[in-house]
Amino acid sequence: LTSRLSLRHHPLSSELVNYISPSIIFIMSDSDQPKAKKQKTSKKDRKSLDKKEKKATESATAADTPTYEERILAINILASPLASKKSTKRAHKLVRKASQSKSLRRGVKELVKGVRKGDKGLAILAGDVFPIDVMSHLPVLLEEHNIPYLFVPSKRDLGAAACTKRPTSCVLVKDKTNDGKEIDGKDIYDELVEEAKEYDPNNKQ
Repeated sequence: LTSRLSLRHHPLSSELVNYISPSIIFIMSDSDQPKAKKQKTSKKDRKSLDKKEKKATESATAADTPTYEERILAINILASPLASKKSTKRAHKLVRKASQSKSLRRGVKELVKGVRKGDKGLAILAGDVFPIDVMSHLPVLLEEHNIPYLFVPSKRDLGAAACTKRPTSCVLVKDKTNDGKEIDGKDIYDELVEEAKEYDPNNKQ
């Protein structure tokens, strides 16, 4: 507007005003236009999108996870007795329950410490640990203390079942909680102990 007022006394003011005014009006009209509002998504729509993304992630993860048959190709020579596919799933479920109830010892050091303190239970060992010297002494130690044990194919899956982000070479599922109560999943525990005892050298005639 100031530019238009200052040009009134110029001899070519009318022509300049007529030339400048359309552009000024055009700019002002553009700036005065209201911005389009963003469409808000409802809570239901957000939840449905989250569920779809979660399912897609789970399906992609499942596709990348090796099968039981692929896992057993990478086990070491110590992995005996090796749990079946069904027993491996039950073992992971038992380890998860024991971890939640704090009746679980993770790792070689903790397992050996618990055995020497007199802890009883079921040992679950990973069959893909290398070098085998890390845990080659464990089967003999467990047999000496009459503790049944089973091997599962994957240390990574065992670690995930034990609620840790790192792979776990072995765990000891104690037969009772710290306050002397029965552990959660006692039926699974009993079934796996019976299966392990079938392979235990101390029970072979």
